[in-house]
Amino acid sequence: MALNTDEALRIVFMGTPEFAVEGLRRLLEEGYSVVGVITAPDRPAGRGRKLKESAVKTYAKAKGLQVLQPTNLKDPVFLETLRGLQANLQIVVAFRMLPRAVWSMPEYGTFNLHASLLPQYRGAAPINWAIINGETETGVTTFFIDEKIDTGALLLQKKIGIAPEETAGGLHDRLMVVGADLIIETVKAIAANTITPVAQPMKGELQAAPKIHRETCKIDWTLTLEEIHNHIRGLSPYPTAWTSLKNGETTMVVKIYQATAIVAHHQLRIGQILIADRNMKVAVKDGFLELKEIQLPGKRRMHVSEVLNGFQIHSGAYVF
Repeated sequence: MALNTDEALRIVFMGTPEFAVEGLRRLLEEGYSVVGVITAPDRPAGRGRKLKESAVKTYAKAKGLQVLQPTNLKDPVFLETLRGLQANLQIVVAFRMLPRAVWSMPEYGTFNLHASLLPQYRGAAPINWAIINGETETGVTTFFIDEKIDTGALLLQKKIGIAPEETAGGLHDRLMVVGADLIIETVKAIAANTITPVAQPMKGELQAAPKIHRETCKIDWTLTLEEIHNHIRGLSPYPTAWTSLKNGETTMVVKIYQATAIVAHHQLRIGQILIADRNMKVAVKDGFLELKEIQLPGKRRMHVSEVLNGFQIHSGAYVF
């Protein structure tokens, strides 16, 4: 049965990072009643370890919304407070796994926005892994939450292409906007009762999107040129691909933000660095990776030409 008006919806929004803010902003712009916002507790950040609030909290406070920051989603006091908001729909964007007591509470359910075309790339880092794996398209999905991670019934999806040089940061920003549009489409469909949840298909091989750790970010120079290039793109600008650089008697960790793939035949050692015309290239088995933006220890992110103005790369330097 359809709702009489969109205003009949009472929405609780759950999210933490910048990616979630756009969805909350669009809900308010469309005139929906957001009766509460749930986000992560403030956490120490920076050298001073001062408490920092989430991007969602900052935005919600500016809009005068009620903000809850539970440390335990099963806490009886929190659950009673949530119940008191009398929400009939909950929307989750980049938050955390919810217990049944939370996601089953509202009349019209709890749906999640996920930055992939489910069932592909379930997990914490779908944007990164789609690029790392060389995908040429991805998208966003809304689905009803259930007991497991990213396995609930599908509601709506929207596909977009991935450009050959696109980074995770650029794709993140595009999916953030497309995802906010899909949230609004999903809310309107739920309000009008024109949506039919569909179980996720289980055919074929499923790619996962697990959380990325520091070792995940280390470049394996024995991979193909395309694989290394995708690895760098998929981790830029955060958490960033890195490599060890042996330069004379010094070994250091270098972060690589941007590079260009050059297919070529050569007889050079894999990982060998070549410097010419203020450019820096690394030899790999099927070509060269021309480094564009890197970061040396204790320095800011810089273009390679700027790095070479004040940093000497010795003959025989290599990465590993």
